[in-house]
Amino acid sequence: MAKTIPFARNTQAARARAAKAMLLPLPRATADELVLQVHLALDALGRAKGHIGAAQTLTQAMLLVAFIAEAGYGHVAAETLRIADTQIAACFERGRTSGEWMLDEAGHEAFATIVTIYDQQLQRAPLGAITEASDRLDRFSAGESMQMAVRKRA
Repeated sequence: MAKTIPFARNTQAARARAAKAMLLPLPRATADELVLQVHLALDALGRAKGHIGAAQTLTQAMLLVAFIAEAGYGHVAAETLRIADTQIAACFERGRTSGEWMLDEAGHEAFATIVTIYDQQLQRAPLGAITEASDRLDRFSAGESMQMAVRKRA
C-alpha cells in the first residue's frame, strides 16, 4: 500500500524556502528587467519624447528608492528627492496642459541619480525589503497617506 505524503512537512518546508528567498536579492535578470523600464522612461522624458506612463514609472521608482532606503538599503539625499518631486510635478503639469512630456536638465540629473540608486538597490537589497517597499507603494497609490504607511510598518 502506498504511503500518503505528509502535507504538514511539505508546507513547513515551503514556508522555510519562501522565508529564505525573502532574505536573498532579486535574480540579476529580474532586477535588470525592472530597472530597464525605468532607464527607458528617463531617456524618453530627457529627450522630450515621453508620455504619462514614463512619468508615472519615474514617480514610482522615486518612491520605491525612498522606501527601500528607509529600510536601510542605499541612501538617497533628501535634496535629490525634493528636486525630483518638484520636477516630476512640473512634468505632469506640462504634459497635461501642452502634451509635452519632458524633464528639464535639473529633473533629468535628479532622476539619473535616483535611477542609479534604484539599480543598486535592486541588485543588493533582499527581496523582503523590495516587497515591503512595493506594498507601501501600492497602499500609497490607493490613497493612503505617507504617514499612515509609516505607522502601519511600525
